[in-house]
Parts: sequence; C-alpha cells; structure tokens
Amino acid sequence: MLLSSSAALLATDRELVITRTLPAPRHLVFAAWSSAEHQVHWLGPKDFTVPSCEMDFRVGGAYRACIRSPEGQDYWMRGHYREIVTPEKLVFTFAWEEDGERGLENLVTIQFADLGGTTRMVFRQAPFQSSAERDGHHGGWSECFDRLAAYASRAAALAN
Repeated sequence: MLLSSSAALLATDRELVITRTLPAPRHLVFAAWSSAEHQVHWLGPKDFTVPSCEMDFRVGGAYRACIRSPEGQDYWMRGHYREIVTPEKLVFTFAWEEDGERGLENLVTIQFADLGGTTRMVFRQAPFQSSAERDGHHGGWSECFDRLAAYASRAAALAN
C-alpha cells in the first residue's frame, strides 16, 4: 500500500491543475484560446507583452509564441494541437524553446464548462520534472489567467 501512495504523490507533484471561473460566455473564452489576435492581449504573466504569436489552429497544427518580460527578456514557446472540441476542450503540447531548440515537452488539457454566462475553465499541464518546476508554471499561468479574465470580461461587455 505504501508504494501506491508514493506513486500517487509523485503523480500529483508532476501535474498542475488550475480551475478558474471566467466572467464571459464559453464561446468567447474558447475563442480567446483559438486565435493569435486574441492571445496577444492576455498571454503571459503580468506586465509581459506578446511580440509574436503564430497559430495554425487545427488538430495537427502548430503554434509558436514569444512572451517578453518587462526587462526585455524573450521567452519562446511552441507546440502542436492534439485535440480540439469547440467550445468544450482543447489539448496541445507545450515546450519552451531553449537556444532555438525545443525543451522538455508536456501536455496541456483545458476543459471549458458553460455556467450560463460565465465559464469554468479547468487547466491541466503534465508531466513536470519536479514540484518546483510545476510551481513556477503555476505562478506564470495564474497571472496569465488573471489577464485572460480581464480580457474575456471586456470582450463579453463589448458583445452585449
């Protein structure tokens, strides 16, 4: 029994799960994930900008984006879309580029639930090499989702 408890703890250490309720209808939140024109407004932690974002939003398609820190440091990410169920689910790979080469890749799965004018978004990313790496992504994605919430709220207000 001890072995399975350790294995369960290890799996938890290697997975990031963030659940957010966003102040916009599900179709708008999903659209924010499916278009570079939307992502440039919210991708990245607080005070980051997005100088480049390219997306081929289809199963098998790729994306590549750059987020820039307030100090001017660029961080490139890329991946491929594995599953798209509009507007319910999105699955894609994620990897940082390091010196132009793809780093360790993991899988992101996002589920979008319609709550009647708002959206519950469940974001999962795994596997991580350590709990410290997972926690670093938690901080970055949490700030990113704060920006997404503000952007989705503005988009919903404009749609009404």
